[in-house]
Amino acid sequence: MSTATDSTDHLLEGLNPSQREAVTLPDGPALVIAGAGSGKTRVLTSRIGYLLGEGRARPHEVLAITFTNRAAGEMRERVDQLVGASRGMWVMTFHAACGRILRREADRLGYRSNFTIYDQADQVRVVKACLEELGRDPKRFPPRGIHSRISSEKNRLVSATQFRENIGNFFEQVVADVFELYERRLHASNAMDFDDLLVRSVDLLESFDDVRERWQGAFNHLLVDEYQDTNHAQYRIVRLLSDAHRNVFVVGDVDQAIYTWRGADIRNILDFERDFPDARVVRLEQNYRSSQRILDAANAVIENNAGRIEKRLWSDLGMGEPIRVIEAEDEHDEARIVAARIGGLLEGGSSASDIAVFYRTNAQSRVLEDLLVRHGVPYQVIGGPRFYERAEIKDAMAYLSVLDNPSDEIALRRIINQPRRGIGDASVDRLSATAGFSGRSLWTALEDPEGAGLATAAARSVRAFRAMMDDLRDRAVELPVGDLMELLLERNGVIELLEAERTIEASGRIENLQELVGVAREYVARSEEPSLAGFLQEVSLTADADALAAADESGGGRVTLMTLHNAKGLEFDAVFVIGMEQNLFPHARSIEEANIEEERRLCYVAITRARRELVLVYARQRTLFGARGFNAPSQFIAEIPENLIEHERRPAAFGSTTRGGSSSGWQPSSAGATTQLQGIAPRDDAPTLSVGDNVMHDQLGEGVVTGTADGGQVIVRFRSDGSERRLLLAYAPLKRI
Repeated sequence: MSTATDSTDHLLEGLNPSQREAVTLPDGPALVIAGAGSGKTRVLTSRIGYLLGEGRARPHEVLAITFTNRAAGEMRERVDQLVGASRGMWVMTFHAACGRILRREADRLGYRSNFTIYDQADQVRVVKACLEELGRDPKRFPPRGIHSRISSEKNRLVSATQFRENIGNFFEQVVADVFELYERRLHASNAMDFDDLLVRSVDLLESFDDVRERWQGAFNHLLVDEYQDTNHAQYRIVRLLSDAHRNVFVVGDVDQAIYTWRGADIRNILDFERDFPDARVVRLEQNYRSSQRILDAANAVIENNAGRIEKRLWSDLGMGEPIRVIEAEDEHDEARIVAARIGGLLEGGSSASDIAVFYRTNAQSRVLEDLLVRHGVPYQVIGGPRFYERAEIKDAMAYLSVLDNPSDEIALRRIINQPRRGIGDASVDRLSATAGFSGRSLWTALEDPEGAGLATAAARSVRAFRAMMDDLRDRAVELPVGDLMELLLERNGVIELLEAERTIEASGRIENLQELVGVAREYVARSEEPSLAGFLQEVSLTADADALAAADESGGGRVTLMTLHNAKGLEFDAVFVIGMEQNLFPHARSIEEANIEEERRLCYVAITRARRELVLVYARQRTLFGARGFNAPSQFIAEIPENLIEHERRPAAFGSTTRGGSSSGWQPSSAGATTQLQGIAPRDDAPTLSVGDNVMHDQLGEGVVTGTADGGQVIVRFRSDGSERRLLLAYAPLKRI
């Protein structure tokens, strides 16, 4: 064995046969199909170390592409630990690598090397300026929506000229006009947007042979992580940089391709062997994260997809616990079930940071957030603010605050130009100053905007705003809060503007606002004397407790709440997936668009995040986005073999729990199970209890209801010793606390 080979032996230690095969592949194209939890990062870093250790590449001849700066930093750190030779090596995101290339070649494309890179806010501002120059109304054609369409086209390498050739409606005509002007403005400002970093790099490498040859020669080895998430522009960059030496090593998993809505093209990985007929393919199928039962469920679900590369995950960690599938009555019952189980895990010694709850849409978190706050369970929302901290929710609540209390200047300042209606900060400051001089409130100053010196257009907007709010205040006297909220969202135009954006983000904001309507209707339904002031107080107290919970860093971290899309790349001991219903997950939009396969990949990602415990919950009925719905259980549940599942159902007649399959984890001790109490009269004051209720037992102390069963029984976990007891409500000395 050569000295060089001896020096790389330590890089192969601890690798399984498939990982070792991938790391030691000869030069040439290679595709590594890396299943969830299969150690792909270790393979990538070991591959880089192996290339350097074997003398097949020097650090500056390696380009390793990741999708986040954090991943790039971690990879560079690991290579340093392995071989101590990452200096000079390009380990970075696509955008960072392209930016570095463009800085050195900018003059070829008519840019100066000190070009500015516009962030998204800058880009949207430029689009808005273009709309105004073209005489288009930004309310009818929201800049954010126009920018989203332009960005999508750029990532597909469609130029403004090419886009114009294929327009099919008036909206696309406007997009084409803005697209052309937007491109001219950026170039005139010596600026690029994030998409340009990719697009201009493709232009550069395709247009200039000497430039392409220089950069192909600069990198002898190109490695790409998360290849399934590349878009068309990124695909072209990979091909252009690797065509000469063909030493391209890509790692990815078709089954985790969940970002087509961001422009990712799954065909890039599916067609890799067509693009490189001599490519070597290695499958990493041993999972180091999850129990075999969880992996069997994931395998069974994903095998229903046609567009994939065959692989089957396996583990030597044992079969593990059954997958629990729970039927809840509604979203409140669902939240009680999940909160109770989380409480049980925490009492059993689990760390909150090892527990996660996933959902398909952001709005689903609201009911669970409310319950976790009431129970004092610390949690964090990943990928976005907590429900009541979201900008659109704060705006809507500010509107209600002004309707209830027009003297609330903070709320009034927040909404007077939200959505934009031509009342700028300078106009508001003039109104406020005028009000201050005369000892009046800002609200009363809105009655005479001309008296504050406002220009005609601004004064007209102020009067229209005040008239709308006066009318809504009159309606607030007679309308329930939920109906008032619905009318408000219709009158202030925010829903119409969000719909005009035509973006996924805007759809999410609409869903959140519709969920707030549902919150208001729930309040009215359960309150003896509902009022606008009462609703504002309840939400304020909930949001305040929410903020306090967010600040609590003690007790082993926080339970993680997140959408399924944000779960990729993470792992937890216990995972709860809520809302497992048709039209929610899979989402109705995906069903309509015949995009079930991506939804199924999303389910696969969710399942494979769990290390030991996986709980899937669906509700018979659900109020979401302000509407009541009855949906069947998700088709993905039916795709999991029955022998892997333990069912828990809650009959509507009593709200009890019946079970199928194994009874592990719920079987009460014989001392706690009472089936006959002859000669003892039942209580006439037995409490009505639900899952999640805190209770006190005369002898056993405090506990929490974790389940209910036929015959008027409840299952209680007692805090004193962690035991679960099955008790008859008619006889047990229990009371709710």
